[in-house]
Amino acid sequence: MRDNFADLARRALRDSGYSMKAAARAMNYDVAYLSRVFNGKQKPSAKLASSLDSLVGADGALAATVLDDDDSERVKRSAANPSRLDAGTVDALAGVLAAYRRLDDTAQPRSVIPATTAQMNEVLRLLKGARGPQRDRLAEVASEYVQFGGWLLAQDRQDTEAVRLLNEAVELADEIGNGTLAAQALNFRGYLARQQARPDGVARWYAAAAFTPGAHPAQRLGDMLQAAAGMAELGAHDDALRMVENAERLTDKAAAIPPPETAYWLTPEFNRLNMGLANLGLGRHADAADHITAGLAGLPAELRDAPWTWEHRDALKRAQAAR
Repeated sequence: MRDNFADLARRALRDSGYSMKAAARAMNYDVAYLSRVFNGKQKPSAKLASSLDSLVGADGALAATVLDDDDSERVKRSAANPSRLDAGTVDALAGVLAAYRRLDDTAQPRSVIPATTAQMNEVLRLLKGARGPQRDRLAEVASEYVQFGGWLLAQDRQDTEAVRLLNEAVELADEIGNGTLAAQALNFRGYLARQQARPDGVARWYAAAAFTPGAHPAQRLGDMLQAAAGMAELGAHDDALRMVENAERLTDKAAAIPPPETAYWLTPEFNRLNMGLANLGLGRHADAADHITAGLAGLPAELRDAPWTWEHRDALKRAQAAR
C-alpha cells in the first residue's frame, strides 16, 4: 500500500504558505532531510511527522496518516496476498482513513484528493482479492474510502467523478447491508445537488438518505432537515413543514447516543446548522440566523474554520440580511 505522507505534507505546507526551506528553519530540521522525505525517498520519523503536523495546524491528522513499522509490514503482506487478509490490516487501513477524514477538517479538499484517490484505489484492489472473515470489514472501509473520495470531489466541484464514486459507495454499502454508510453517501449526493443549486436534487437525495434502512438517528435528523430546505425552495412548504416536524421528533433520540463513526460530526450542535438551513428555506430568517449562529459556535475549535463550514457562513449572511 502507498505511503502518501510526502504528498500530503508538501501540499499542506504549500497551503500554509511555507516553502521547504522556510519549514526547515521553522522546525529546526536539515533541508536535505526534508527533501528526501518530501520526495518519498525516506520515511519521516514520528518526531518530524508531529512537527510538520503542528506547523500546518493539522491537529494530529497529518501525523496519523503514517503507519508504524509493524502496521506497514502487515499491510504489505496483505497487499501481496489479499486472500490472507487479517484484522490488523483492516484496523490499520481504517486508522489511516480516519486521519484523512480529520485532515479534511483543516486542509483544502484539493490538497487531500490525490492521496485519498491513490489510497482508495489500493484498498479497492485489496478488496477484490480479499477472502475470509475480515472481508466484510474491509468492504466497510472501502465503501467509506470511496464515499470520502466522492465528498472531496464534490467540494472541489468535480461533479461527474463525485457522482460516480458516491454511487459506487452506496453499492458497496448495500453489498454488506450497512445502512449507515449508504445513507452517508446519499447525503453527499444531496450536498452536491445543493452546490449545483438544484433544489429538486436536494430534496430527493436527502430524503433518500433519511429513509435509508439502518441510518443512524442523527443522520436521519440532519437529512430530514436538509430535505425540508430543498422542498421549501421548491415551494412545497407544507411538505417541508411536515418533514421538519418529523425531524424534531428525532432530536432526543439522536442526542442520546453517540454519532456514527462514519459521520462523527453529527452532534446536536451540528444539526443546529441543518435546522438553520431548513428555516432559511422556509423564510424564517430570524430563526435561521439563530440556529446557524449557535451551530457554528458549538462546533469543536478544530472544525470552526473547516472549508465545509463556508456554505453555512454564507447562509448565515443571507439570513441576517433578510431579517
